[in-house]
Amino acid sequence: MKPNAPACERNREPILAVLRQYFGDRRHVLEIGSGTGQHAVHFAAALPWLRWQASDHPDTLAGIAQWLDEAALPNTPAPIALQAEVVQPPGLRPAPPLPRGGYDAVFSANTLHIMGWPQVQALFDGLPALMGGDALLVVYGPFNYDGRYSSDSNREFDAWLQARDAASGIRDAAEVDALAARSCLRLVADIAMPANNRCRVWRRGRDHAASRA
Repeated sequence: MKPNAPACERNREPILAVLRQYFGDRRHVLEIGSGTGQHAVHFAAALPWLRWQASDHPDTLAGIAQWLDEAALPNTPAPIALQAEVVQPPGLRPAPPLPRGGYDAVFSANTLHIMGWPQVQALFDGLPALMGGDALLVVYGPFNYDGRYSSDSNREFDAWLQARDAASGIRDAAEVDALAARSCLRLVADIAMPANNRCRVWRRGRDHAASRA
């Protein structure tokens, strides 16, 4: 039986609306933390001009492959292992296969609050090696603002997360923006989504990308 996350069914259409707006001129997307693979199938089918590369922890790849194999889409290569590792230097490993010039888009949903903060830092530290100049990063999930919860439901969700794993938790938008800036990513949109979530969009500057190459 394929893995199934009901949240993917609920949030996929609002996320797709954002991706249609920002990924219309993109070609190569790396999804970090693909989970079950449901998002990969839905978005790749709806956005057929994109080559959608799913990735996650090795233990999840078989489940993702079930979704991809059943859909049999021409724009979804086999999922790859990719993890944020807190080593020296921190980053995303193992190094994935890169399209020429790097990925021009990266997408991740409901990951930052699951990882520990050092892993979130490692994720952003690893992005410059994967992203081409002018690449976009879209991250979906809950965020705090000015150290405050945006809703009572997010406060309750955060308490549940930390009871399950003390290292996890909803991240503050300003702190994530600081990590993004360190990786030459500039926030270009912060979009309200259903259920007190956000889609936050960053763009990598060409000049900055060249200086980090």
